[in-house]
Amino acid sequence: MKVLYNDGHIDECPADEVTHVVRHSAAHIMAQAIKRLYPEADFAYGPATDNGFYYDIDLPEGQKISEEDFPAIEAEMRKIVKENLKFSVFELPRAEAVALMEERGEKYKVEHIGDLPEDARITFYQQGEYIDMCVGPHLTYTKALKAFKLTGVSGAYWKGDKDNKMLIRVNGTAFATKDELDEHLRLLEEAKKRDHRKIGREMDIFMMRDEAPGFPFFLPNGMILKNELLSYWREIHRAAGYVEISTPMIMNKELWKTSGHWDHYKDNMYSTIIDDEEYCIKPMNCPGGVLVYASRPHSYRELPIRAGEIGLVHRHEMRGALHGLFRVRCFNQDDAHLFVRPDQLTDEIVGVVNLIDSVYEKFGFTYHLELSTRPEDSMGSDEDWERAEAALRHALEKLGKDYVVNEGDGAFYGPKIDFHLEDSLGRTWQCGTVQLDFQMPINFDLEYTDADGSKKRPIMLHRVCFGSIERFIGILIEHFAGKFPTWLAPCQVKVLPVSEKSRDYARSVTERLEAAGIRAVLDERDEKIGYKIREARNIDRPPYMLIIGEKEVEAGTISVRDRSNETVSRELDEFIADVTAEIA
Repeated sequence: MKVLYNDGHIDECPADEVTHVVRHSAAHIMAQAIKRLYPEADFAYGPATDNGFYYDIDLPEGQKISEEDFPAIEAEMRKIVKENLKFSVFELPRAEAVALMEERGEKYKVEHIGDLPEDARITFYQQGEYIDMCVGPHLTYTKALKAFKLTGVSGAYWKGDKDNKMLIRVNGTAFATKDELDEHLRLLEEAKKRDHRKIGREMDIFMMRDEAPGFPFFLPNGMILKNELLSYWREIHRAAGYVEISTPMIMNKELWKTSGHWDHYKDNMYSTIIDDEEYCIKPMNCPGGVLVYASRPHSYRELPIRAGEIGLVHRHEMRGALHGLFRVRCFNQDDAHLFVRPDQLTDEIVGVVNLIDSVYEKFGFTYHLELSTRPEDSMGSDEDWERAEAALRHALEKLGKDYVVNEGDGAFYGPKIDFHLEDSLGRTWQCGTVQLDFQMPINFDLEYTDADGSKKRPIMLHRVCFGSIERFIGILIEHFAGKFPTWLAPCQVKVLPVSEKSRDYARSVTERLEAAGIRAVLDERDEKIGYKIREARNIDRPPYMLIIGEKEVEAGTISVRDRSNETVSRELDEFIADVTAEIA
């Protein structure tokens, strides 16, 4: 595929950039179509994204765009594609660029030009009557756009600032071929069926209420899920040499100033007044872990110290950004803080990466790694950041792990390795992370006594496996479509008596299962067995259903139906032995 670069030359598009270019050009074609249909539309940002593209649009009062308008917009886009308009590119000095945008009534582009560095090149792409400020690259002709679909509309603040005007964001997606688009749309439909908010309600896992926006309520089945995950977490951390601590949820504001969180994170923190002093509800567990380390002297022989904490943290999120368990205002974070000597650093990073790897393998996730480097809003010296980034690179190279560099996306106190896991629908989620921190030990004057009696500064590692337990549960719900592995399933066996005649035997079977430590639920309702089976399959989603009729009562056996819908007759003792082995 040929593409047009912003210096005017046309070249073959690298294979890994084709989708991005197609989507970027689709955004321009969509904007052109909207401008034709809504001549007074004013455009803000319109980039390609990992999942498609969008454009933020300002319309005069009284005008709006909804999904009902998509057929007309898509029809106009197809018309533009059929016109086979040529993409061209030109560059203007800043003053001329501003004049052009002012002449065309593009106030958001004018403001954007004002935000650019003085030495920035300002380039524009044009197809037909439509001109857009853009760095490209783009397709060479509109006819090269073969497959696109508008997917949704929402609100978005200009520049993401709640104090700015709310714009209309129209989302879409595009691919190089229709087959790719069709597969993507199929996955979107499957994602709707797997929506954790829908399944979470059906399976009594969690609920949300207007009385507590962003604060999830966990229901009985959700608590089973959460507690199983936490038990697994504790088991693997004990085996890996971690100790567990718990730190207060509310601590004095001065602590957060010392840690650096107040300067870099205060807009996301909740605070309160206690005894005429300002206190903060913790958004992170780190400072508490630091205070535990600082509570007594340490020798070099004690290091590394690996302290894990499952701490409830609170972070203020805009109400419009809240989304089920994926974006909440309080959650349990499975933190650990490691205090290490310089000579231990590489091995400890390797150990953490291997631990997180084992967690994702258990759930069947694959992942890729990103090394996130120094952000603009950071603390510490250039030398410390260079040392920290080099240490993470060295550990990844020692492991032989492939990774990509994500410039400027590190934490304010240090660089990090991010784990982006891939679910059963091909979506990626950033969950696990390993963060290197030279700053907090300095801020809190942390020390250990070295072999020669001198005082040394430990290096601090922050890391999570699940990240947010709540978010991870949401991911698992969608990954498994509620059909959890047997060890994790809230209901492991659903016992379904066919009629009243088999209820007593079904009760005894259920009691035997429960006595063996298997989570079994008995459905004694006066409903037809077909209805019970369908409801169990669609609502409870257990790994096993036991169908108990008169035949099973007489033979003292059970009929076992698994998720493949295969039904076999088995001895109860044999079934219990197999299930207990499966969940061990």
